[in-house]
Amino acid sequence: MAMSANPDRPEESRYEEEERLACGRLLSDVWDAWDAGRTADDPHLTACPHCSAALAELTGLGDAVRRTCAEEPGVPEAAAAAVTARVMDLVRLELRPGRPLPLGEPEEDHWIVEAAAARLLRAAVDALPGVRAGSCRIAPLDPADPTGPVHVRVEVVASLDRSLPDLADAVRARIAEVTDQDIGIRLGAADVLVVDILDDDEEADDEDGDEYGRHGTGGAA
Repeated sequence: MAMSANPDRPEESRYEEEERLACGRLLSDVWDAWDAGRTADDPHLTACPHCSAALAELTGLGDAVRRTCAEEPGVPEAAAAAVTARVMDLVRLELRPGRPLPLGEPEEDHWIVEAAAARLLRAAVDALPGVRAGSCRIAPLDPADPTGPVHVRVEVVASLDRSLPDLADAVRARIAEVTDQDIGIRLGAADVLVVDILDDDEEADDEDGDEYGRHGTGGAA
């Protein structure tokens, strides 16, 4: 796990592990703006050649993955889109280790970066029957208190062998267990968003390790 041992360091230095573009913007900030569809709202992103180049690389990577999946025989378009999303999630983990999150009590001097904690939570959610984890974001519940409890937001793909509220409760319970016992971060809130549904055939494929076991757009819980 990636940890640091100085919670009192200046806020700006918390992101020293992340790549900073020549214009001064963090690559993670550019990624987040693109991911949230906010690039048009920031004049800097559209005018800056460094940010524009970074955005072109990100969109080009997504296009390349989609083309590769589409060229595979027998792969449905929706399944190709799901694989693309999965690949881009993995790239995100490599590009942006994310903010440091406090381990243990506020007075303790241990930290873990968001990407490492998110990877553990995704694996834990994946272990639940009939559930596949997608994007996982972790941030302080109170932005003004970086040493306080965290807010987890995880997207999942799930089967319909139980109600969506029951499934969301199971995912939240798993997140609470792992954050407390395995990671050691204090959970303040957990949101579960169901973004896709697995049918019976796809669930069977997923159990066999088939990455194409997700498709379409489901509901929310």
